[in-house]
This record gives sequence, structure tokens and C-alpha cells, in this order.
Amino acid sequence: FAFAIWDERNKKLFCARDRFGIKPFFYYLDEETFIFGSEIKSVLSQTKSLSTLSIAMLDEYLTFGYSSEAGTIYQNIKKLRPGHTLEIDYKGKVQIKKYWDIKYSPDYTKTEKDWCNLINAKLSESVKCHLMSDVPLGAFLSGGIDSSSVVALMAKNSSSPVKTFSIGFKEAEFNELKYARQVSKKYGTEHYEQIIEPESISLLPKLVDTYDEPFADSSAIPTYFVSKFAREHVTVALSGDGGDELFAGYNSYQRMNNLRRLNVLPSNMSESFWGGVHKMIPSSVKGKGAAYYLSKPKNSFPAFLSIWQLDERKNLFRKEIWDSIKNSPAEYSRIGSFSGEESSDFIFNMQKNDIQRYMVGDILTKVDRASMQNSLEVRVPILDHEFAELTFTIPSELKLKENNKKYILKQAMKPHLPESILSHKKQGFSVPLKLWFKDDLKDYVNDRLVNTSGPLFDYLEQDYVRKIINNHNTGMRDFKNKIWSLIFLDQWLSSRK
Repeated sequence: FAFAIWDERNKKLFCARDRFGIKPFFYYLDEETFIFGSEIKSVLSQTKSLSTLSIAMLDEYLTFGYSSEAGTIYQNIKKLRPGHTLEIDYKGKVQIKKYWDIKYSPDYTKTEKDWCNLINAKLSESVKCHLMSDVPLGAFLSGGIDSSSVVALMAKNSSSPVKTFSIGFKEAEFNELKYARQVSKKYGTEHYEQIIEPESISLLPKLVDTYDEPFADSSAIPTYFVSKFAREHVTVALSGDGGDELFAGYNSYQRMNNLRRLNVLPSNMSESFWGGVHKMIPSSVKGKGAAYYLSKPKNSFPAFLSIWQLDERKNLFRKEIWDSIKNSPAEYSRIGSFSGEESSDFIFNMQKNDIQRYMVGDILTKVDRASMQNSLEVRVPILDHEFAELTFTIPSELKLKENNKKYILKQAMKPHLPESILSHKKQGFSVPLKLWFKDDLKDYVNDRLVNTSGPLFDYLEQDYVRKIINNHNTGMRDFKNKIWSLIFLDQWLSSRK
């Protein structure tokens, strides 16, 4: 939820946003004016003087792919953070307060069986509550553990067949439709599928208009299409979002945890040693990325997970732009998440960082914008706060157990899901950009980023952009995510002219 209530008796406006940021809340505030809305464009519509671009947030976008925390790409437009309230009285006095937080309280008294029973009971209860609707209802089904678990529990709590919606690609390695079909068959769902092809790039101007600010997650494309597709049949859809964050399901948890264990050097030696190794390794050689992370502070190097790394952004930005950024680059704001006193648990600190930043800035933003664009209401039962609070008491060792991601969720879902769903490699909602940019979209990339000097190059060095694209096309490195971040930014900047 996101709402504002005028208190006539006390002459105060009370605003609030839900605990996880499922719904957005943007605002502008000065001595005389308070403007708020669920879209940036609604705030901008009141005065164009707010459209000054924030260089700090441009750096954050190219680092992480989205704007997080309380800022936006516009200098003077802010976000109310999840789990916060904002109160403003008739004199203009403003109070922003946190009403809910994420706290790690591991309970070691329970057995694995106890946890499985609790997960099943609480998630089933949440799904049942989220099924309440006076309009046609269905579910997104990717074939992954989270959406499959939601569909399984929907079927358990429904008297009629569940409608399920899946998106696939003609490229086999990106296509999870076979897994979605297995779940559909097991639960007798009314199943619908759609294949996406490279022509989907024509959607880009609409995406830019929908998101209002740069957004580098290419899965915005299939999310838009599955929302549009589902809306032809239902008005409400349930999704499995939140499972990766609550149960340590991303590959980054496993990778970062292994790197941390391997790094036996003391902190004062680690950064200089691995920094030297990173400089020596050529870009085309495997291991350069690992050396980069190991060269950062030992307990907080996940803060440096990024699309464009620090040294890359130094080359990417025009010199005068980088000079204004270099003393406080985007990563520095995240280091505190891993070095604070609240928790020394490495995995949980990664989870909390993802819940408060990546999940709200990327995952939930993507689902909200894509669904609202298509007049579809999407509900996220895994992010029921009571269920989430239960997961905060599950020891991290049961979430990532001997490199087995989401271990305890998989154990809990064994009675409901085929073994192939529980054991197949995580793919996520990824798009075959690596192939598309070399073949079907190569001309588009060349036209927009190589042969044209558009507004993008008021901020970035075109020669370095050309080098990145050339290295990608020759197969030297897979730079698909970098290229997509530039394509979206280019389109967004062009749309402002």
C-alpha cells in the first residue's frame, strides 16, 4: 500500500508506504509545497522545474541498474522508503519515521521438520488470504521454485482450476516452459503460454514512459508481456516475488559466501594483494571479477556487486562528470549494511541489503509498473509480513546449506513439487540479450550507441562505449547487461528532449 490521509481535526497530512515497498510513493517538498503521487510523472506534471537530473543517482543507476533508497533520477523528487511514514502539518513541519524493520533473530531450537511445517502452514495461509477476490484471478508461473510453490498452494486452496501464465523464448537455454508445464500438469491448471522474440525491443519507448526513470533490468520486457497476456484472461495475478530474498536464492549468495571463505588473508593484506591481482588479469580472463570483489573490504564486498564496476565507470563517464562522483561513488552508501552492529551474519546481511534495495528498487518496481501499465493487480503472498518475519528467524545455515540455495524452502515444498522443479538450475526471468545483441539487435545497438552522438554522450565517453560493444560482439566478454543499461538510458534521455 501507499496512501495519504488528511487529518482535518489536527490539520496534518499522514502518509505511509507498506513494509516492503510493493507500492510506490514519490514526493517533492519545499517550504511552500508538498506534491506526492504513485508515479514520478504525476509529480513532474505540477512543475517542470523539478526535472534537474541527479548525477549521484545517474551513477547509482549505472552501478546497480535502478535508483534505490530515498532518491530518484531527479534531484528534488524523493521516495518515501518502505516501512516508513511521513507526517506534515499545516505549518510545514515534516516528520519521517520508520514503523517496521528487518531483524535477524535465528531460532536454533527448531528441527528442519519443524521449519518445514511452519513454512507450509504460514505460506499456505498467506496464499489463501491473497486469493480473496471478486474478479477473475490467476498466477504467473515461471517454472521456478517460488512461483511453482505459490501455484501449488493456490490449487490446494481453490475449488476451481487455477489459471497460470508463462513466458518463454525460442532460445532453448533461456526457456523454462517445460518446467511450468510440469507444474501445470500436476495441478491441472488452465495454462497459457507466449513466446517472446527480439522484436520486443520496439517496446522500449513504452517501457521508458512506464518507468519514468532509467531501469536496467531487461526482464522488464517479459514482465510486461506476461502482465499484458494475463490481463486478457484475469484481473488479479499472484506472483512468487520475494522468495529469492527471503530464502537466499540468488547465485550471488553462494558466490559471495564462497569467495569470503576462500579469502584467508587478513583484511589489511587482502585489499592490496587482490587489488594487484585484479589489475594484472586481462579483461578476457576468467577470475578478474572474483579478484575485484576480493580487493574490497572483507565483510562488505557484496556492496560492490554491480553492472559497471568502479574502474569501468571512471572510464565510462566524461571526466568532468566523474570528478563530481569519484569521492562518494554509489557503492559506498551500501558498505554500512555489512559492517553495522545489528548482525554479523554474512548471508543475512546480504539478504537484508537485497530486501531493502534490490527487491524494492528493481523486482517490485518492475512488477508494479508492468502490471499497472496493463491494468492488472499483482499480489505477492511470499511477502506477507508475518511469513517474512517467520523467515527472519530461520538460521542462515538452513537457507544456504552446503551451496544448496533455498535449502529449507525446497525441503518444505517437497510434498508439493516435482523433483525436477526443486533440483533444476536457477535461471531467473532472464532475456537472451547476449544472442539478440549479436544478431537481431546488432543494427539497433550500432544505430543508437555507435554511429550516433545523442544526449547519452553528454555524460558518457562514446569511444569507451564503442570499445565495450566491440568486445561484446567479438565474444571477448559478455557485456549484455552493460549494453542494455546504456540502451535504456539513451532512450530515457532522448525522451526528455
